[in-house]
Amino acid sequence: MRSLSVRRSVGTLVVAAGALLASAVPAFAHVSVQPGSAQQGGYTAVAFRVPNESDTASTVKLEVSLPLDHPMASVRTQPLPGWTATLEKSKLDKPLDAHGQQITEAVSKITWTADAGTRIAPGQFEEFKVSLGALPTDTDKLTFKALQTYDNGDVVRWIEESKDGQPEPAKPAPVLSLAKADAAAGDHHSADTTAKQEAAPAAKSSDSTARTLGVVGIVVGVIGAALGVAGLRRRSAN
Repeated sequence: MRSLSVRRSVGTLVVAAGALLASAVPAFAHVSVQPGSAQQGGYTAVAFRVPNESDTASTVKLEVSLPLDHPMASVRTQPLPGWTATLEKSKLDKPLDAHGQQITEAVSKITWTADAGTRIAPGQFEEFKVSLGALPTDTDKLTFKALQTYDNGDVVRWIEESKDGQPEPAKPAPVLSLAKADAAAGDHHSADTTAKQEAAPAAKSSDSTARTLGVVGIVVGVIGAALGVAGLRRRSAN
């Protein structure tokens, strides 16, 4: 009876430790914008980072919708070997003033399609780079809804918008945060901000990794202690 009780206790601890570990490991496999922030009113280059989540299928297409409620006059893709980029434009309800010219249509969607023999295989990721501008000055973020298509026909819809005070949705849309520009600070401020923006994702990733490894250590310690107690009780029983 004592041995059965010990085994049940160890089993309970293992299950609890597994649940703790699962809740501590962040979800890294989202389609995202890198870097995640830029200055209002300026021009920026971003990359849509696309991890392949499937263990058996490969990504062969990415579709990214640009918000027409905050259109941008200049949208350009960087060539990516093995992929063909197509830009779709839509008419604007209100013309956009760009360098003294009235723009009546803007890019509303970018589609990258893999050429024959190209794919994002399981365990891999790719970055699709775009130049954007001028960024709007009347919003603090741009949301880019994205569709990820696999070669088995599956489509993952990264279109859910996060809401303040609520958990992150299962399939969040990529978001580019926009900070107000400080004209008085000049070029030095701009360069410093860019450096901080580039360093922030790395620091955040490092911090998340450290926390995850710490939790893993705790879990391993709990399981080891439980097994040790079980061994001592078995020896005492014998």
